[in-house]
Amino acid sequence: MIKQEITIQIPEGLEARPVALLVQVASQYGSEIYVESDNKKVNAKSIMGMMTLGLYAGETVTVSANGEDEEEALANIEKFLSSK
Repeated sequence: MIKQEITIQIPEGLEARPVALLVQVASQYGSEIYVESDNKKVNAKSIMGMMTLGLYAGETVTVSANGEDEEEALANIEKFLSSK
């Protein structure tokens, strides 16, 4: 299992469309992927779960991945969340 803190750089934060795109990125991998913010931990492959976090640009989250493709999964999620 690997974890990394990532600051969200998406200008509109994680509203409906960016959340849907993030879920698509996460769903490409077999690893379990979770996003943590303010003591909430949700499955990154769950649209409803991700929407409950209500994340904005500039916020920092902890992303964890566990599985055979965890490094690639975490790298691509970081790339997505860090894009402007």
